[in-house]
Amino acid sequence: MNEVSISGLSPFDKYNQILAHNTHPADWINPTPRGRYNLIVAGAGTAGLVAASGAAQLGARVALIEKSLLGGDCLNWGCVPSKALIRCARAAHDVRDLEQFGLRGTGETNVDFAAVMERMRRLRSLISFHDSAKRFSDMGVDVFLGEARFSGEQSIRVGEAELIFSKALIATGARPAAPKIDGLSEAGYQTNETVFSLTYLPARFAVIGGGPLGCELAQTFRRLGSEVFIFHRPAHLLEREDEDAAGIIQERFIQEGIRLLLHTSPRKVNRTGGGKQIFFDGRAGGEESIVVDEILVGAGRTPNVDGLDLENAGVEYDSRSGVKVDDHLRTTNPRIYAAGDVCIPYKFTHTAEATAKIALKNSLFNGRARLSDLVIPRVTYTDPEIAHVGMSERDAKAKGIPIDTFLKPLAQVDRAVLDGETEGFAKILVKRGTGSIVGATIVSRHAGEMITEVTLAIGRRLGLSTLSNTIHPYPTQAEAIKGAADLYNRSRIVPLLRKILSLWMAIRRCGAVCALGDFMNRAKRL
Repeated sequence: MNEVSISGLSPFDKYNQILAHNTHPADWINPTPRGRYNLIVAGAGTAGLVAASGAAQLGARVALIEKSLLGGDCLNWGCVPSKALIRCARAAHDVRDLEQFGLRGTGETNVDFAAVMERMRRLRSLISFHDSAKRFSDMGVDVFLGEARFSGEQSIRVGEAELIFSKALIATGARPAAPKIDGLSEAGYQTNETVFSLTYLPARFAVIGGGPLGCELAQTFRRLGSEVFIFHRPAHLLEREDEDAAGIIQERFIQEGIRLLLHTSPRKVNRTGGGKQIFFDGRAGGEESIVVDEILVGAGRTPNVDGLDLENAGVEYDSRSGVKVDDHLRTTNPRIYAAGDVCIPYKFTHTAEATAKIALKNSLFNGRARLSDLVIPRVTYTDPEIAHVGMSERDAKAKGIPIDTFLKPLAQVDRAVLDGETEGFAKILVKRGTGSIVGATIVSRHAGEMITEVTLAIGRRLGLSTLSNTIHPYPTQAEAIKGAADLYNRSRIVPLLRKILSLWMAIRRCGAVCALGDFMNRAKRL
């Protein structure tokens, strides 16, 4: 197995051996090309796998090319390993919080970091079969391990083999971006592609970037026992998110002992005998420094367009924004499409899957599915989580769209009170004077599980009244959504309507003459 294929798979224990055997078998022999392919997919991350399996199940002749590990970022260095660690960190935090549940204990935890990481590797290896070379080969997909290079407008080379296609899909994903900080490369740093190979818990852990990745792993390592510092250039964390939502996370981080170095970023890094010394501009204007054991860079991603020889295929691209596509995900070569992180700014696994389906429909069946029609939710898996879909209040203001906002605090939701998880809210935005939902933000320990209801409502153009009239099981935290919707329904009962309804109820009680007299007496008092 070549070196690039097993990068990030350290230690190479039995679990990582299973992962490697599934996603890049050492003894794999590339098949002999079978004439013209209906679809060739370059890249076997989420987008590539979804497209290849979908096309094969529809009877197409499909080739799938991957130079590293099948499963891509999500399985190997992203969603899967990070959520395994987050779950362990949440368990450790809950043990420390036993007394609020009437449980007696020391409240202390002895985190076995090696066991935590072994659990992650074990679970990742179990999941890896779903993305395995064998499974896709059994589907009828020709799996080629090696680098894909376009040799013409209808051809791709893999090693010595040339593959001819009717249509092709570029799904090569993205990689961590490296900030330009003097001495950082020499001192060494972690990214999401290496941090899950750690076998020891860093006593002092610095995170560069207070976006979703940085915040998720900062809180995780803090809860597992590290002293954590976050460098973030803006004035507050998660600046893309709803300001109230980000404020809750920022306050929680402070409570948990994470040191926030906001409105600043590292200027240089030196390796010393005691660790890695990071220099930055302090609040007073002078230079300050801290010494840490590990540095995690979580400051953006760069699309993987290098080495594909896209010029040979007439495909335009940019090293920062990736492959250029239209709203149908077609590139400047009408035979070639792109999907996932390599071509769109929404770098989420679920978006990669959705765009792969668009590209598949449009490339093989001359479909007209559009990227702009997607309603894309996102979740930051801190504790509590932040889930968002559609526009924020800031977005609506920038676009000049008048809105009404309906907010239900979790402190007013019975299940959240019973769970001891009252930090958060459900906030739903509608076009002013209507029930048409334009966006929502949920802050809750289970926000990621809750946001789909609102996503469906936006996608199917279901108004907020529909959510209000939908029966929600009691008691659940999802009742926060219904609570926000109920606020909208109550807002529609304007004063005049309320008076008319009051008159009607009076008529039902005592008759028209009595009710009219009562109504006139009330009117005189106004």
